[in-house]
Amino acid sequence: MSITIRAAGRADITHIAQWNVAMAWETEHKALDPAVLERGVTAVFDEPRRGFYLVADRAGEAVGCLLVTYEWSDWRAGDFWWIQSVYVVESARREGVFRRLYDDAQQRAKQAGAVGMRLYVETENERAQRTYAGLGMERCHYFMYEAEF
Repeated sequence: MSITIRAAGRADITHIAQWNVAMAWETEHKALDPAVLERGVTAVFDEPRRGFYLVADRAGEAVGCLLVTYEWSDWRAGDFWWIQSVYVVESARREGVFRRLYDDAQQRAKQAGAVGMRLYVETENERAQRTYAGLGMERCHYFMYEAEF
């Protein structure tokens, strides 16, 4: 079945927010507040400097998405594009949906002059790690730390 990739629009906000709830639960057993998520997704559309979403459609139905955000690298004088909030509905998994999303994001990044693409993945999510390696991504030598407020 044909998979097409498009830039998300405001009509996709509800799906994207719902998919983020599902992704957080499936990957981390973390329950996210749907109202906060909807505000967070909407904020990306309100302020394009924050990034953008891509949506995968299969036979006219939205079946997955990812978010691209930007990180300035003074070392390289350019932006890294971060892939975040990846989700593919269960019925469309293992059909190349993420590969199509990734390829589209990579093409856009190159056209925009980005210096590279990055993402983070749960340490236990070996299936996703194999997928990313299969796309030519390499595990980097950095650990990620955070302080939430």
